[in-house]
Amino acid sequence: MKLFLVLIRYTKPPGELDRLRPAHREFLRRHYDAGRLIVSGPRVDRTGGVVLARGASADEVAAWFVDDPYARAGAADHEVVEFTVGSHADGFERFLPPS
Repeated sequence: MKLFLVLIRYTKPPGELDRLRPAHREFLRRHYDAGRLIVSGPRVDRTGGVVLARGASADEVAAWFVDDPYARAGAADHEVVEFTVGSHADGFERFLPPS
C-alpha cells in the first residue's frame, strides 16, 4: 500500500460541477468505505479538489478516478502523484502503509 495525492482540476463551469457534485460525493464515499481514501476537499480557489488516497500503484488509483462522475462528464482532469511520507503529525501513522 502506498500514498497518493490526487489533484483534480475542473474543466467545466461551476453550474456543470454543481449538477455533478452529489454523484461525485457518492463516488468518494464508496472509496472511503472501501478504505482507499484518507481525506478530500475542494481547493480554496475553487479550481479543483485534492484527495489523499492509499493504493497499490498510481495506475490503480488513476483507474478508480476514471469512474469519477466529474471525469466521465469531462468536467475535470485528475493527476495522481505518488509520494513518500518523510514526516507526519502524531496519530497519522494509522494511515501509513506498512514499512
